[in-house]
Amino acid sequence: MRTATIVLVAYLLCVVAASVWRLLPWIDDAIPDIGALSAAYLGLTARRQVSPAIGGAIVLGYLIDLISGAPPGLIAFVLALTTLVARAVQQRILVRGAVISIAFSAFVAMVACVVAVLVRVAYRMPSAALSIELRHIAVVTFSTAVLGPLVWRIFRRIDAAFARTHRERDAALEGLAP
Repeated sequence: MRTATIVLVAYLLCVVAASVWRLLPWIDDAIPDIGALSAAYLGLTARRQVSPAIGGAIVLGYLIDLISGAPPGLIAFVLALTTLVARAVQQRILVRGAVISIAFSAFVAMVACVVAVLVRVAYRMPSAALSIELRHIAVVTFSTAVLGPLVWRIFRRIDAAFARTHRERDAALEGLAP
């Protein structure tokens, strides 16, 4: 239920971000990668098994594929890989505090964008020139880093709502690993 709630909230955040992005032409391509942040959060907070987190990331990726017009399965595959990368990183860092949240959000966005470019190249999907791809990666990484702490806070609130004890609730709000 927790994973489904996070996927639903992430999808709604993606829809809102896409709507706002269209209304603000000065933003250009600097739309934050909320899907990658959500997949990373699912990977970081996967309890015992990583399969529900990957399933949630694939469902979210497929929904984002539908609203973004990306080739079917591209973002779903990228988000599944992003979940695995975040799960591998989980043993090494603790994502809490503004500086670490911003840095990890930038890292997640960069990894997701690079994986998306590599998948498009590997499967001979249309892509832009390298300079345009690098510029896109840079602006998406920056915008995701700026919005990242807010998204992490929303997801921590959801985790706190699903906590079974007061201690788990406090740990979720602090950003401690489950």
